[in-house]
Amino acid sequence: MSRPRVVVCTVATACAALLTAACGAGHGRGLPGPSAAAPHTDGTDRADAADGVEPLAVRVLEVLPHDKSAFTQGLELDGDTLYESTGMAGRSSMRSSRLGGKGVRKVALPSPLFGEGITVLGPTLWQLTWRDGVAIERDARTLAERRRVRYSGEGWGLCHQPARGRLVMSDGSAQLVFRDRRTFAKTGEITVTAHDEPVTQLNELECVGDTVYANIWSTDQIMRIDANTGKVTGTIDASGLLTPQEAERADVLNGVAAVPGTDQFLITGKLWPKTFRVVFVPARAQASAAAGSGGPHS
Repeated sequence: MSRPRVVVCTVATACAALLTAACGAGHGRGLPGPSAAAPHTDGTDRADAADGVEPLAVRVLEVLPHDKSAFTQGLELDGDTLYESTGMAGRSSMRSSRLGGKGVRKVALPSPLFGEGITVLGPTLWQLTWRDGVAIERDARTLAERRRVRYSGEGWGLCHQPARGRLVMSDGSAQLVFRDRRTFAKTGEITVTAHDEPVTQLNELECVGDTVYANIWSTDQIMRIDANTGKVTGTIDASGLLTPQEAERADVLNGVAAVPGTDQFLITGKLWPKTFRVVFVPARAQASAAAGSGGPHS
């Protein structure tokens, strides 16, 4: 599942990680481990902030268990129910559970379908597939399949903007595609840019109001995007969440879910043993706090 990758070094903090991954494997398996991205520097903080892109870091509030066999492709929290889509042909699934892993419900995707991003719309949810060109609508409670809708191109990330009545979808390019939440028909698109250059490899998505959070595939970087303009307003460095020993057995970061009613998020990845409840904070403030405590995310 290899393919050439187009890398545009648009965000200073993400360039090193993206260039390292430029000759990597396909979307089914990312190469750099979860601690591959370089941390922000004070110089980068000043440069990015001056250009309207705020450098951010993660502050860990809680560590939760995660199924280390789950090849996570999509993550979303609806109320107290956590939904997760996993990938790999023959191993893909759709899951739901209470936060923390209790009461797991799981349905398998028939081979060769490769599960991808998900989003919940009240009583139903949509689940993408990678290169199969199929979006699956499911019952949100039972996870039973209700229907399938065809689309062209690859499916990567998906989220829902209720106030605008639309879905937002990524395909690994710099484009965010808008779709009708009922028919899944394409209604528009926008190019994501930082410093007036396109940002490619947009992957798992999370919608919060008019803001879309998108992790950059095979890195530990998350982009905060204004969905109205496509401009990146913040870059979040989520590196170093796993220990070196955990990172050796895990794959890349690939799961971002907002905690409703708070400023908190859940972050996990493919084959990660943990999920982290975090808040996004100014990078310089986090660096100062870490220096005082002896740890990067405390």
